[in-house]
Amino acid sequence: MVSLGTLSFLLLVMLAVVFVVVLFSFIPVGLWISALAAGVQVGIITLIGMRLRRVPPAQIVNPLIKADKAGIQVNVDQLEAHYLAGGNVDRVVDALIAAERANIPLQFERAAAIDLAGRNVLEAVQMSVNPKVIETPVISAVAKDGIELKAVARVTVRANIDRLVGGAGEETVIARVGEGVVTSVGSAESHKLVLENPDSISKTVLSKGLDAGTAFEILSIDIADVDIGRNIGAQLQTDQAEADKNIAQAKAEERRAMAVAQEQEMKARVQEMRAKVVEAEAEVPRAMAEAFRSGRLGVMDYYNMQNVLADTKMRESISGTGTGTGNDKEKGKKIE
Repeated sequence: MVSLGTLSFLLLVMLAVVFVVVLFSFIPVGLWISALAAGVQVGIITLIGMRLRRVPPAQIVNPLIKADKAGIQVNVDQLEAHYLAGGNVDRVVDALIAAERANIPLQFERAAAIDLAGRNVLEAVQMSVNPKVIETPVISAVAKDGIELKAVARVTVRANIDRLVGGAGEETVIARVGEGVVTSVGSAESHKLVLENPDSISKTVLSKGLDAGTAFEILSIDIADVDIGRNIGAQLQTDQAEADKNIAQAKAEERRAMAVAQEQEMKARVQEMRAKVVEAEAEVPRAMAEAFRSGRLGVMDYYNMQNVLADTKMRESISGTGTGTGNDKEKGKKIE
């Protein structure tokens, strides 16, 4: 049987092992030894404080060692503060090292501000050394002669470290270059002039200072391709002529409809007048009968009226033929 002393000794050993494991998992002793070996002074208490503040010590100590070896003067508090603010410590240190090697003046506070602004500070430093080429989409513009030109421009830009915070991005540069190309082509008298000298577009656009307020410095603007598109002027004239024709047809149809309506109205009026005449003629016999019954009209008066009417008809027939000579001659021939 195992004695009580032996069990106590084994229990103490197990507790000691557990304590050591917990201690080394909470206190990064290995990281502290690496820092001492690299000549970076980081105390155990500082590492324990990082654990308590929920800051991974490796993400602070390793960039600190890297910066110290590169001759960059930064301290633990700066790196830890940048991490707690949501920044990328390792990328900021890499950017500082790259700027140091390229003789670009860049302070830690400036790099941290650029990183917290959401821009890739390391990429910006690399772009300052190695300019980037931005290719615009196809830009459609129309010259004064109505011919459409389709151009593609390549813009060589270099990052401006001083304007990275608050400066506009690539989309703004592309939009401004497109606007400049459209303006330059639109001011050309003929599309042939643009095809002969495409560099005139780049010179005009480059002189406008399109990089103002952006995070870049435009080094050059090159027209990569220019193609002829549609004849916009002729198409616009055709569309205008078609629209004018449709308007004229609509107005003519309106006038025709008005004429038809007026004709129908006149026919209705004529029918109404005829109806009134017929109605009036129907009243004449009634009036004469009433005159006979009342004694206001006698038989002799009626005969005299008929004679007057017959005489009137004869006069109208004679006046319709011009003179009565022809009728008299015809009557004379019949008598003979």
